[in-house]
Amino acid sequence: MKFNKITIAGGGVLGAQIAFQSAFHGYEVMVYDISEEAIENTKTFFKRIGEAFITDLNASEAQVNEAINRISTSISLPEAVEDADFVIEAIPENPTIKTEFYQQLGKLAPAKTIFATNTSTLLPSQFADATGRPEQFLALHFANEIWKRNTAEIMGHDRTDKKVFNQVVDFAKSIGMVALPLNKEQPKYIVNTLLVSLLNAGLELWGKEVADIHTIDKTWTLSTGAPFGPFAMMDVIGINTVYQVNQIKANETKDPIDIKIVDKLKEMVEANELGTATGKGFYSYPNPAYKDKDFLK
Repeated sequence: MKFNKITIAGGGVLGAQIAFQSAFHGYEVMVYDISEEAIENTKTFFKRIGEAFITDLNASEAQVNEAINRISTSISLPEAVEDADFVIEAIPENPTIKTEFYQQLGKLAPAKTIFATNTSTLLPSQFADATGRPEQFLALHFANEIWKRNTAEIMGHDRTDKKVFNQVVDFAKSIGMVALPLNKEQPKYIVNTLLVSLLNAGLELWGKEVADIHTIDKTWTLSTGAPFGPFAMMDVIGINTVYQVNQIKANETKDPIDIKIVDKLKEMVEANELGTATGKGFYSYPNPAYKDKDFLK
């Protein structure tokens, strides 16, 4: 079955990007979120993403407007999924919230609908039973700023139908992504297995007050040639996501440093310092300090 109608559940930073990327490549897209306020935030993200497509991809204003016109929004889940071929879930990294969502989604979506989770750190097998259709469920993980970092990691679980897996691989390719199929479940996939180790090391250095964030980022950038360091990366990922992931970690470890890091991240989230999405995180945007010509001196 070829997908025609795509529903994105969760219109946050990454959900909005997935929706826009899909619409830009010709799909009819529905974005579901829990409130009108959340939907208005998503529409603001669309404007920023459109500007980025023009700047980074040389897209025309007409192409951007056409993409936006292919996107509908709803705060009603039954309405959002009533004729969906494919639902991509991009809601908070909280196992309880995701489980409850899938239990509801499985009852509302048509039998044809395939589900994918964009979870960064959790495994699809954790939610397979909750969906009510484990054979039609898998993970499809995108990196942030997906129009530039166009990776799509496809990861099934032991009951994912191979035909469904291949359909999702084909979908990823059809929206301009480089499809990266995984042969088995791996916590954090490939990219985050590599990336999270770096981010956790940066947070630990910060939490232990070994160095400030500028020094940590400067060290990584100078020593590896990377364009920016772990804290700049976290601003792009979104501080709310970083907070959610580390909250789960701190609850498991009970480590005082982990708890201290979560408390600091919570203060940032409560102050709406969510990174590039809100113009302030560890750095201030659009002119973060790490882009200053003297930053590495």
